[in-house]
Amino acid sequence: MTTAETSAKSDADTAAIEGRITDEDIARAKAQIGIPVNQRDEAWNKLPSADGISHFAFGCGDDNPLFHDPEYGAKTRWHGQIAPPTFLISTGLDQTPKFTDPQRKQLFRGLFRGTGKYYAGVKWTWYQPVYAGRPVLCETYTLDVQVKESQFAGGRSVKETYRYLYVDANGTPIATRDESYISAERHGSKRSGKYSHIERKHWTPEELAEVDAVYDAEVRRGAEPNWWEDVKIGDELTPVMKGPLTVVDIISMHMGWGWGGYGVGPLKYARNLRQRMPAFYTPDEYGVPDVVQRLHWDAARAKELGIPAPYDYGQMRAAWVSHLLTNWIGDDGWLAEMELQLRGFNYHGDIHKCTGVVTDKGSDPSKPVTIEVAATNQRGETTTKGTAKVLLPSKQAGAVALPMPDEELRCRGAQVVSRIAGRVGEELRRLHGE
Repeated sequence: MTTAETSAKSDADTAAIEGRITDEDIARAKAQIGIPVNQRDEAWNKLPSADGISHFAFGCGDDNPLFHDPEYGAKTRWHGQIAPPTFLISTGLDQTPKFTDPQRKQLFRGLFRGTGKYYAGVKWTWYQPVYAGRPVLCETYTLDVQVKESQFAGGRSVKETYRYLYVDANGTPIATRDESYISAERHGSKRSGKYSHIERKHWTPEELAEVDAVYDAEVRRGAEPNWWEDVKIGDELTPVMKGPLTVVDIISMHMGWGWGGYGVGPLKYARNLRQRMPAFYTPDEYGVPDVVQRLHWDAARAKELGIPAPYDYGQMRAAWVSHLLTNWIGDDGWLAEMELQLRGFNYHGDIHKCTGVVTDKGSDPSKPVTIEVAATNQRGETTTKGTAKVLLPSKQAGAVALPMPDEELRCRGAQVVSRIAGRVGEELRRLHGE
């Protein structure tokens, strides 16, 4: 190793320890745009199953029988149990070849080590349902990289958006998930003191009774069609309540979701990951190395980072808002698109009241109905905002026709399933420089 290389490595190690964002990492992040990369960890649900789908819905607190009961599903237009919209985060076989050349390995070496990485938002589009027993394949690549000074944490930050393309065994797109994360310099949140005034909520029996009243008032449309003709701009969706958030809610989400590609595991699995990714572990107050991800359940770790309490996952909020929407849509409708931005943390002890209002319905039943969605905590803070587009059945036009992916997406989907198939796979690997 040359003197310059040794110096560069030393600078990078120092930046990782201090949790700083470097120009070199930013350049490498931008160079990754568009290049499919094999995810290190296998999907939690390698093949969707009736139990796996039900466990995911359970972890989201969604008791819709369409997601739990194959016999109920068989009597709907779907002819069987289908998965909740965001179930795809728990599945998807990745057949992208692993990089073997030194240049690509160096390009995809870990970025922004030592920084805090926070879920910023997601845009989902759905084209067809997921059924038990039908495999799902997945491709992942960086879609966009943006750099800015962070008001969120008080330091420099980078927003990376990753695209997850899910396809069936024929290469036909099932959905896309464009998920954004902000990597923020870890010292920023402590220095800014932005969250120092927030304390965990202490609930009284009277206040909990008000929360329970929202749970009791929940309405699921189910088998009763929500006709396009009956919907009016300004219509409000019946709210869906989530919380107050507890550690059990975090555990239950992991039961259905798995570890979300983090590679986390118990005992020997943890020891092996710690050897492979030592920067992903930091010692707790007793000197035991534990995952940095524990700030979702470890109050001491959260406070160490300048955050008043552990908090939820962005994937949980996306699932919760989709619960609001599928309740209102009913069995005969279709959630075509949902785009959410996260505006703040949802701490343990907080509620997340999901609401929506119709803002547009288009000129005819083939056009989506647009819904403005939000989720608000007990402090009156709207920590999640976004829009959704749904398709509803029509008294005149009949059943919903599922959306058709564009030609570019269909072609990319065909590539996903061809990567391990003889000469066609070889040609595609050369096309992508793999």
